[in-house]
Amino acid sequence: MELNGKVAVVTGAGRGLGLAYAGELARAGAAVVVNDADAATAEAAAKQITDAGGRAVPHPAEVGPAETAEALVGRAVAEFGRLDVMVTNAGVLRDRVLWKMTDDDFDTVVRVHLKGTFTCARAAAVRFREQGGGGRLILVGSPAGQRGNFGQTNYSAAKAGIVGFVRTWAMELARADVTVNAVVPVAATAMTETVPALAPYAEALREGRAMPPFARRALAFGAPEDAAGLVAFLASDAASGITGQAIGVGGDRLSLWTHPTQAVAAYRDGGWAAADIAAAWPTVFAEHEQSVGENLPEEPRP
Repeated sequence: MELNGKVAVVTGAGRGLGLAYAGELARAGAAVVVNDADAATAEAAAKQITDAGGRAVPHPAEVGPAETAEALVGRAVAEFGRLDVMVTNAGVLRDRVLWKMTDDDFDTVVRVHLKGTFTCARAAAVRFREQGGGGRLILVGSPAGQRGNFGQTNYSAAKAGIVGFVRTWAMELARADVTVNAVVPVAATAMTETVPALAPYAEALREGRAMPPFARRALAFGAPEDAAGLVAFLASDAASGITGQAIGVGGDRLSLWTHPTQAVAAYRDGGWAAADIAAAWPTVFAEHEQSVGENLPEEPRP
C-alpha cells in the first residue's frame, strides 16, 4: 500500500497493536503522530519508527477529553501539514463481574474507549471537512463488543458502541468522502494474555516459539503485526469505496462481521399480549435464539 504524503494519528500507539499499526503505516510511507498516555513509551515508539526510516513524532496524552483529541489533530497539522487518517486504538481494562464492578471501573473504560473514540473522530472529521479531500476513520473494536465476554461489562459495551459509531458516521460522512470502518483484531497483547484459551499461545509468542496453525486459523490468533496490514489497507486509496464495515483480523484469518439483523419475525393481528408471546415462543422463536460469548474451540489433542 502506498501511503506517501498521508498523515496519520494513532492513539494508544506506544506498544502492542497500536505500535504495530503505527509502524505499518510508516513503512507504507505515512507520517505518524504516535500517542500514548505515558510520555516515555510514546517517545520510544516514535524513535523505533524513525530509526527504521519512517516519519513519526510522539504526543503523550490521555485519550478521552476533547482537548486531547484537538491537540492530536493540531500536532499532525503543525508537524506534517494535514491529517488523512485517524486510528482510535487507545484502551484500558478494568475487568470485574457486574456485581463487583465499581463506577470508576465502568467510567474509566468507557471514557478511554468510547468517549476517546468519539472525541478523536470528531476532531478528525472537522479537519477532514475543512481540508475537503476525504479521510479515513479507522476505529478499533473487539470480539468482546461483537459477542460479549465474561467480566467485561464496561469493555464489551464500549466496543459494541464503537461499531455503532461506524454505522452512523459512515452515513454522516459519506458526502465528505470520509470512510469509517472498525477493525476487530485478535492478537497477543496485554489484553488477551488474561484469556485462558489464548494465554499459552501468547506465552509461546513471547518466547519466540512458532505459533501452531490451530492458533493462527481456528483462533485467528497471532502477533500484533498480523493485524497491521488491514489498517494500512483501510488507510489506502485501495479502500476508498469501503465504509461502514466491521472487519476481523488475526493470525491467518481475515473476516467480515455482520451487522445486527432480524433473525425471525412473526405477525399477529391486534398485536402481541404476553400470553400470545408465551404460546408462540417455543415454536417460532426458540430455535433462533442467539448464543453469547466467543466459545473458542479447543486444540485437538493427539
